[in-house]
Amino acid sequence: MVNIRYVQAKDKIFWYSLDCHLPKEEFMKKVRDKRGYIIELDNKSIGLLRYNLFWDNTPFCTMLYIDLKYQGKGYGKNLLQFWENDMKSKGYEMLITSTQVNENSQNFYRKLGYKDCGGFVIDIPKYSQPMEMFLIKSI
Repeated sequence: MVNIRYVQAKDKIFWYSLDCHLPKEEFMKKVRDKRGYIIELDNKSIGLLRYNLFWDNTPFCTMLYIDLKYQGKGYGKNLLQFWENDMKSKGYEMLITSTQVNENSQNFYRKLGYKDCGGFVIDIPKYSQPMEMFLIKSI
């Protein structure tokens, strides 16, 4: 049975087993502000989604990750759609996400109705990475 819920303080160890990018001091903010979700399968945590508000008014999915053993089975789609519905119920009408151009997740988002809308390149040596592309969706 699949269950999706807001992240809780008790999820910290699991969270950081999948997400090494979230600064430690930000985790409790995700819990407090309900800006993160956990997807469970038969009471076992298998993935997460976190978001912020871009421009302080537009939900921006900053990470969606499903444990490797469970990828390709529809759990990421379930989690993304849960987030979309939650955002719609809160009155939001547009969503944003991003991915690097060398990652396959761009195809995942496109299949779910997201459209390319730009990107940027970071060429500062310490932070250099492939181009970050943005995708948007009307809900």
